[in-house]
Amino acid sequence: MATPLGWIREALLAIGLISLLVIGLWATTGTVPPMVVVESSSMMHDSEGEVGAIDPGDLVLVMSTSRRTKIISMAEAMEEGGELEGWESHGKPGDVIIYKKNGGIDTPVIHRVILEAVANGTVTPTDRSRQLCSEGSWDPISIDADGLAGTCVLTWDAPGTTVLNQASINWSFDNVECPPGNPHGLMVQEWDPGHAGYLTLGDNNRCDVDQGSQAYPLAGGLTDENGDRVTAVRSDWVVGVAGAELPWLGTIKLAASSNSAQVTGHSWRMLGATAIILLLGTFVIERATEKLLIGAPEIAQANEEQAKNTEEE
Repeated sequence: MATPLGWIREALLAIGLISLLVIGLWATTGTVPPMVVVESSSMMHDSEGEVGAIDPGDLVLVMSTSRRTKIISMAEAMEEGGELEGWESHGKPGDVIIYKKNGGIDTPVIHRVILEAVANGTVTPTDRSRQLCSEGSWDPISIDADGLAGTCVLTWDAPGTTVLNQASINWSFDNVECPPGNPHGLMVQEWDPGHAGYLTLGDNNRCDVDQGSQAYPLAGGLTDENGDRVTAVRSDWVVGVAGAELPWLGTIKLAASSNSAQVTGHSWRMLGATAIILLLGTFVIERATEKLLIGAPEIAQANEEQAKNTEEE
């Protein structure tokens, strides 16, 4: 029977191993926490979920933007002959990011970057401290001609497309297949982002971009905790880039939340199978270790010496 000291030793060992794991993940990703649990079905590719896509209950590593300094949009990944052509993440072209809606405190969103809006033509604000522009839209992120952050944007570029120095962005992703019954394809019409940032979309959101009717009249879009429409995702709103996926392992967290219904039956079954395999694996390893120790010459010699000492006493 384990003594109190033994229990304390085991607990300290477990805490030490968990700490080493967290430190290792932090060193790898550069973020705290280093991973997130996916809570919604907005990124699913199959109704029952699949390894490689992002499903409810999956754990996803969050790579810091200081490590992944270049976020690749779907437009860049699909540009024929472009240097980033063919780039894929979690089953489709372009990077997946984790971002705060309008920089707020609501639960971060994990969606794919479809297109990036980059400031081209700018003018210096009449009063930067008050964010006043004589023309164009105030952008606190883009660098002005005077070298300072914060400028008034007149025109935009969209890397990976032919949109260059335009007052608004128009683009159609002709090679992207949208769900049946969708009244439009994946397209952007007369989008003035207002500030530099990313256009985003959930893979399972029927080609309705997060920025909604700002980017396309028929798109639904998302709102933040204040009920305001989500705008172009600024770089300082990005928590990180989605890295490797650990399927099913976050399902336990969702079981205790209001999002448990999002988890598919397949994920529950696979989680159960994983737990059984881990338990059986631990049992087998423990038994094999015991047999190795019993058969070791050193153990046999120690047992003989102990028996001899006992007889002499």
